[in-house]
Amino acid sequence: MSEDFQEVWEDLVGIPADPPSMRELCENCTRPKLVCWCSYLPATPLVTKCCIVILQHPAEEKRCLRTVPMLSLGLAPGLCHVYKGKKFPQQRHTGLEDLMHAPNSVLLYPSPQSVDLSDLPKLASGGYDSYNLFLLDGTWPQAKAIYHSSPLLHSMKQVKLLTTGTSEYVIRTQPTEGCLSTLETAALALTILENREVIRETLLKPLKALCDFQLDHGAVTHQSKEYLIKTRTYPKLIGKRLSRLLNGVSPNAAESDASHSDKEVGPNQ
Repeated sequence: MSEDFQEVWEDLVGIPADPPSMRELCENCTRPKLVCWCSYLPATPLVTKCCIVILQHPAEEKRCLRTVPMLSLGLAPGLCHVYKGKKFPQQRHTGLEDLMHAPNSVLLYPSPQSVDLSDLPKLASGGYDSYNLFLLDGTWPQAKAIYHSSPLLHSMKQVKLLTTGTSEYVIRTQPTEGCLSTLETAALALTILENREVIRETLLKPLKALCDFQLDHGAVTHQSKEYLIKTRTYPKLIGKRLSRLLNGVSPNAAESDASHSDKEVGPNQ
């Protein structure tokens, strides 16, 4: 047996059989305790008049930097429902179909027939004491796939958020300027519907804390894909449709692409 082989063999024998110990996790948010954001949650979960219903693509659950858990823990029990799947409703989604049929349920999605969220009748004055606000949680392609494979979503009243602000979620790349994370979208929508700025301020504290921690430990601020493409600093090739949307299109082309516009806040990451 050669000396090199013997050395390699001894190295292999020295590898421990047991897997390395994992970092201790927070029982509440399931993140490592060193990067837990639970201390930034409200001392008492927020009680809102409206209810949030999240339709989440399965791939989103695997992401380590998700914002839906912040939303679920920041709101009082029963005010944030999360259903997972690629189409809705399914037999395993208990109670979802009834929620989708409820007259006070609205879907936040920028379809051609969607109206500005702020144009919805105000609570009580419009005949409703609350709204069930549906959000699609996933990337734009995933959210569009959910929408197109779920016919019942098409029959729901649809709304959109028109915003000129930028996302606080600076450690992830958003598709376009003005796109918000799921947490930010829900917080802003609730603030508009209930006319309570404290909702947005309170719900976004864990997100800001997460971003600050990541930036302090080597993460960098991300610009939107739209900004990177316009400044010619995006490192990947882009498709023809996205190129037309970002560089301007003819009226006919704009009409044909209207149902795919990514400029309004809707499906989120």
